Amino acid sequence: MIYNWITTIIAAFIILFILTSAIKIIPEYERAVLFRLGRLINAKGPGLVLIIPFIDRIIRISLRVIVFDVPPQEVITRDNVTCRVNAVLFYRVVAPDKAVVNVEDFHEATNQLAQTTIRSIAGTAELDHLLSQREKLNQTIQQIVDDATDPWGIKVVGVEIKDVVLPSEMTRAIARQAEAERGRRAAIIQAEGERQAAEKLAQASEILTGASGGLTLRMLRSLSEVANAPNTTVLFPLPVEIRKLFPSSD
Repeated sequence: MIYNWITTIIAAFIILFILTSAIKIIPEYERAVLFRLGRLINAKGPGLVLIIPFIDRIIRISLRVIVFDVPPQEVITRDNVTCRVNAVLFYRVVAPDKAVVNVEDFHEATNQLAQTTIRSIAGTAELDHLLSQREKLNQTIQQIVDDATDPWGIKVVGVEIKDVVLPSEMTRAIARQAEAERGRRAAIIQAEGERQAAEKLAQASEILTGASGGLTLRMLRSLSEVANAPNTTVLFPLPVEIRKLFPSSD
């Protein structure tokens, strides 16, 4: 009787172990790559997946977007400026079977490829282009990495250059360049203002000269403004038109 109970308990444990080994629950964000006797079957999931214990083997692959902070890369730009470029890589697995079969470690392979591509692309660009045209460089890097990782079942969602660290000497040189540029713009704006003011003054002079008594009225207005100032000088204007009463020396 006791032997029968022991046999039943052992059989129940074996059945429970087989069931737990045969039944797998795959969440929505994962896929199970199934191998049967070492041969690739397909990718299963999500939901309930049944396998044959001791014969089938599954590898879980996440389909969520992976964020990788690319370490700062030492780069020599096209115009021979040394800088450090830091970027962020966004990618995800779109073909789990390829990610398992075609590459040993798709995470490490994608990350190393991204670092190499960033150094190559940044090295072919000038410093001004690297600082001002980041969006274009991001698209170029993304396209290259995406094409290279396509056989691995990887989709590169995006690449963003976060920061470009320059040497202190180059930072001071850029600051001096920016200061000189601002001075040039200020001089141009001042000269343009003087030109416009001269044009308006010339137009006003023509109008006042052409109108009878115009200059006298303008003089009286100027004297009224001077009279409001705290001074003891008294000016008596002489009408400009009085010069017409005297014959010209010519």
